[in-house]
Amino acid sequence: MSSTIRILGLGAGDLDQLPVGIYKKLIKQELVFLRTEDHPVVAELKREGVTFKSFDTIYKTYDQFEEVYEHIVKELVEAVTIKGEIVYAVPGHPLVAEATVQRLLALDKNIKVIIEGGQSFLDAMFTSLKIDPIEGFQLVDGMMMDPSSLDLTSHTIVAQVYDQMSASHVKLTLMERFPDDYIVHVVTAAGMAQESVLTVPLYELDRVTALSNLTAVYLAPVKDDTLLYGEFSTLQHVIKTLRGPNGCPWDKKQTHQSLKRYLLEETYEVLDAIDENDDDHLAEELGDVLLQVLLHAQIGEDEGYFNIKDIISILTEKMIRRHPHVFGDKNADNAEEVVANWEEIKQQEKIAKGHKQKSSLLDDIPSALPALLRAFKLQKKAAKVGFDWADEAPMWMKLQEEISEWLQALKEGANDDAVEELGDVLFVLVNLARYHEIDPEEALTKTNNKFRRRFNYIEDQLAKDGLQADAVSLQKLDELWEKAKQEERKGE
Repeated sequence: MSSTIRILGLGAGDLDQLPVGIYKKLIKQELVFLRTEDHPVVAELKREGVTFKSFDTIYKTYDQFEEVYEHIVKELVEAVTIKGEIVYAVPGHPLVAEATVQRLLALDKNIKVIIEGGQSFLDAMFTSLKIDPIEGFQLVDGMMMDPSSLDLTSHTIVAQVYDQMSASHVKLTLMERFPDDYIVHVVTAAGMAQESVLTVPLYELDRVTALSNLTAVYLAPVKDDTLLYGEFSTLQHVIKTLRGPNGCPWDKKQTHQSLKRYLLEETYEVLDAIDENDDDHLAEELGDVLLQVLLHAQIGEDEGYFNIKDIISILTEKMIRRHPHVFGDKNADNAEEVVANWEEIKQQEKIAKGHKQKSSLLDDIPSALPALLRAFKLQKKAAKVGFDWADEAPMWMKLQEEISEWLQALKEGANDDAVEELGDVLFVLVNLARYHEIDPEEALTKTNNKFRRRFNYIEDQLAKDGLQADAVSLQKLDELWEKAKQEERKGE
């Protein structure tokens, strides 16, 4: 035989606000289980003879609310198992910000849970603030809210702001999305005779003294467009406008093909910013790469093939699927195991999609990669099946051989052969770099930057004497080059 838990809501205020039907049911009960006595209606109901068993002492037993809620539910289940039917009362409406109720609803079917109403504090809040939730509304738990999920363009009510500590937590969390001086409204006892609405800047939220379990914080929708510049949706709207009928002529004419070179250029500028250790510059350049992604996404949407949500959804699903050691039950104790799992999963995905096995192990290496990087990846891929030297001695012999062949081609004036032989020399150098765990692309980039610094030094020194580089001898340039090297060593 199933047991029954009837859940009644005590409303948001005093006895006058309690629905008559709920009131009649409460006064008929011999015993009402109560989540907390810290509610205006409880004292009045006690005077009318209602007997309560509250769980207030449980809050002092545990450090985490989750543990409190689990304990309450456990006691309620034990009680209903013995009695067959019990009444459980909670503040407000049982289905608004009541974690214990949600846990009870998730119980097995042998315990029947019946919700029997009650007035939510939200109606009183809407009345006090004179807002219409149809314009966009979100209710969040101040102690558990994720700042990244907040919609700044909606009416926002933050519950669970009951003391200075919780207010401080809420303040710091909201500051991740709202300006420090954003105006907030602290509403206490909404709809009751002692209702108060205080208007303060966000940074003063934890200095408000009138905080209690009847307090909630309201933030109006952001109207200043500049405050929304950090929102992804705002950026999407900007790109859509640029590509729209009244948008920018240049943006409107772009295609996937025409944008290819810009994506490559912006990527290299990101690499420059990383090498410069300039965080502000890096943030700007990453934004330029994101711009390219959004332009391609908007083109895809305009042509009816895909949109930014498709891109994000595919990426999210892929990241979860390819990280079973994080999101699943597979283990990976080090980076090497992660890479091995990744490659195995990629192959399984291709087979599942009906793709034939590649005819070559090297087919995954994009032909558009920079030559040094492509050589590095080709060699690394081939090494996985054992096509690699075990030590570096044969590599140095091979390098000498290739240099000799290059010199011979130059001596014979065979230009095409010389080009190919130089390529062989570079390919062996890449192999040596890989053996010593050096990224050849990065190594050459460092040398390019070093050359540029030293040549700039030469130009600066000549400029002090009113000279140009093409007006002095090579010997003079070499002398300045050596001085540039010396200056760099001093700086080190």
